[in-house]
Amino acid sequence: MRNHITVTIADQEFALVAAEDESYVRKVAAHVDAQIREVSQDGRISAVNAATLAALNIADEYYKEQESSENLRRQLKESLEEGTRLKMELSEAKREIFKLQNNKK
Repeated sequence: MRNHITVTIADQEFALVAAEDESYVRKVAAHVDAQIREVSQDGRISAVNAATLAALNIADEYYKEQESSENLRRQLKESLEEGTRLKMELSEAKREIFKLQNNKK
């Protein structure tokens, strides 16, 4: 379903069509607006430069989050591999205990 949503970014209205729900689109637009306002606080920067700097800040956030996500995936993979290795060791230890118990009898 396509949603028609009007948002305001840097005091300009934008009519958007999005597959995502309205609350999500508004949250994204608010983030962009906040970034633009942050870089243009002193008022001595053009709208184009403010938008460019905001885009750089957002891209920076994106790539840092992507790197963090990749690190978490790697850690999870290592943990799963360690869990598998420990299960195999436990299974081997149980077999050894069983053998030892049967040899005593």
